[in-house]
Amino acid sequence: MEKGDVTILKKKPIYPVSSELRKYLRLYQRDAKLPVGYQDLLHFHESFPVMDKFGKDTLWESPMYPPHEIERLHSGLKKAYAILKASGNLRIVEHKYIDRIDYCKFGNSNPFRIKIVNRLNDIYDYFYVKKADASRIYGLELEEIFSPNQVNYLVDGDTLIEEHIAGIPGDVFAQTRLGHTDYNPIRIAKEFVKFNERCMITLLGDMRAYNFVMQITPDFDDFQFRLRAIDFDQQFYEGNLKVYMPQFFKENLAYVELAMEYLTDKTVLQYQQEEQSSIMYQARSERYRLKELRDVSKKDNISTSDNIHQLSSGLAKHYKDLQYNRCESMTDIIELNIKNVIRQVNA
Repeated sequence: MEKGDVTILKKKPIYPVSSELRKYLRLYQRDAKLPVGYQDLLHFHESFPVMDKFGKDTLWESPMYPPHEIERLHSGLKKAYAILKASGNLRIVEHKYIDRIDYCKFGNSNPFRIKIVNRLNDIYDYFYVKKADASRIYGLELEEIFSPNQVNYLVDGDTLIEEHIAGIPGDVFAQTRLGHTDYNPIRIAKEFVKFNERCMITLLGDMRAYNFVMQITPDFDDFQFRLRAIDFDQQFYEGNLKVYMPQFFKENLAYVELAMEYLTDKTVLQYQQEEQSSIMYQARSERYRLKELRDVSKKDNISTSDNIHQLSSGLAKHYKDLQYNRCESMTDIIELNIKNVIRQVNA
């Protein structure tokens, strides 16, 4: 496994949700009428920084809303949570209250993070309110189709709400737990290789360590690990091939070095083939949904012609496959990636 360094030079624009994409969302029950929208939460004039338990700035801010707005916002957010989690059944929020609303200026989507608490036992959960970005929606859908993970989100107009994905942030795990003596480093390295392969095939970009989490599951004789993406803003937009390969981000160096230390070229190839097989089976089982998504995204303008040309040329050289030079959209590139995976697995 190679290592390197890659940077993203420009901030990706927010792409509006097209009418065709909205039809797709309705078909697969991803649309909803929400009582509170993203714009409602922007009506604050002051905020203060949110610090972690060590006094370090988290890059999140806590907005201060006018007193007359707080009750309306909190009531609406509780209902939105019920819609997201239980198809609108308000009984699940009878004993819950909104503990805090945080806002992040960092990144593309400038999300709001909502903490909701059960007053009966103090158990809490989070969910997010974001700008509805077509790129992110396509990323969430491809994650649902091709990864072993389920994603839960809803869209209403220019608002997107998402379920919190639990796990240890990838950068925190690398700094504090990567060398844990109870953890098998080969299992962690294997997961990173498979994650790298899936991002490459589905063109999920910018998977730096703070954009994914590590989920740990104790098994009867060991711990199992799974890397999960939590940021889908850079879904098939960039033209630089390395943006879609987590191994080339300096923030992921610890994972790359772990793979280089504990895996051979033969085992890396084996794990890549395992991920390819999984993607092939998912493509077959979800072929109707995948076709609907392909037809919608192919008409959507969610990248630039320069980026598409740069990426198709880069993949043609990387795979030594001139068919990539005929791709006219990011959707064409992903479709060819999947077709090539199916050919390789069946070869």
